[in-house]
Amino acid sequence: MFRCHVCGSTEVKKEYVNEIFQIGDKPVLVEHIPAMVCVRCGEETFSRETTERIRRMVHGEAKPVKSISMEVFTFV
Repeated sequence: MFRCHVCGSTEVKKEYVNEIFQIGDKPVLVEHIPAMVCVRCGEETFSRETTERIRRMVHGEAKPVKSISMEVFTFV
């Protein structure tokens, strides 16, 4: 059974989410990731298999489908 590691809720919904990962000094966006999302707090959890597939993708086993420009802000 699923239990959110942030709030302890057992209510979850399946969604597809987007996530930005920092690979070295480069941000990489991965879209349409299957995730379990806590209904109470919104924490996203990925399966072990999904996490491993993302790792392989961003480290060179896949080619990006597009490239975008991104604004960057520093909170000082």
